[in-house]
Amino acid sequence: MALFIGSLLVALTIARPAPLAAQSVQSVQSVQSAQSTGHVEFTALVAPTGGRPEPVRQLTFYLLRKSMENIRAEALQMAPAPDLDKFIDRLDVSAELKAWMKKHHSVRLAGGDFTKGLTPEEILNIPEFFKAYMAHNAAYRGAGFPEPKYKEKERTTKPEKYKAQKDQYEAAIRKFITAAPDSVKGMDLEMIDLNPFPKWASLAAKQNQLLDSRTFQMAQERYLASRADTDLDGNGSFASVAMGNYWISMLGGEAIAGDVRLHWDIPVTVRRGETTRVELSNLNATRPAIESQNSTN
Repeated sequence: MALFIGSLLVALTIARPAPLAAQSVQSVQSVQSAQSTGHVEFTALVAPTGGRPEPVRQLTFYLLRKSMENIRAEALQMAPAPDLDKFIDRLDVSAELKAWMKKHHSVRLAGGDFTKGLTPEEILNIPEFFKAYMAHNAAYRGAGFPEPKYKEKERTTKPEKYKAQKDQYEAAIRKFITAAPDSVKGMDLEMIDLNPFPKWASLAAKQNQLLDSRTFQMAQERYLASRADTDLDGNGSFASVAMGNYWISMLGGEAIAGDVRLHWDIPVTVRRGETTRVELSNLNATRPAIESQNSTN
């Protein structure tokens, strides 16, 4: 019996140091883990036009393993942008107008920039433009505006005369447009019902909404490393981040100050055992991605 008790005491004595050894191993592992990560501290400020910088308060920032620009490009492969040429092919307009739209990569048939950019040749050779120009300038006929001398019935009976007089008429109109460029202004009002731009803009807007949704979903599900909310001074931090290259972004959020709306997609490198400090400001911000992608044709 005494021998059994003595053996038990010896066993207990030998077994006691084991928890201390385990604690030591855990402590070493904890230190090694801390040394293999780093921290990111940032301050976000936005300044309105002509004003002083203001803290970006209580907004969520995200630390991503890929830039939002590249994530958006990846999402675009899954949700391709609408094809402008295919949209144009489905329009019920003349072949000449379709060719003009494809050449200029635009279906916008309204506005000062549109009318100002038209050449006399385009107005004469594209049926819709010629019809709109003539309708817009109908009131000026008899007051210096060219009058046609050819007669439609002579198209077949006297084709040479018809062609010569029509060519003269078109040359006179070409000369008039060149001499009176203001006669082009406002002709787009005659094409309100013809203008396909509102339909195209609506199609592009829906596609952008889908693209934004997929971009933000991919960013959070595939590339999110950490997130942080700024305090009242615009400060935020990402703690215990694995070493590597990241991007600080806002996933569609905006920093607003007066007339200025910004977001960030800033690269940052996390080094082992170090704290990286970043200042986000107007100088390294970008305009919202949605806004930049909405430049429809």
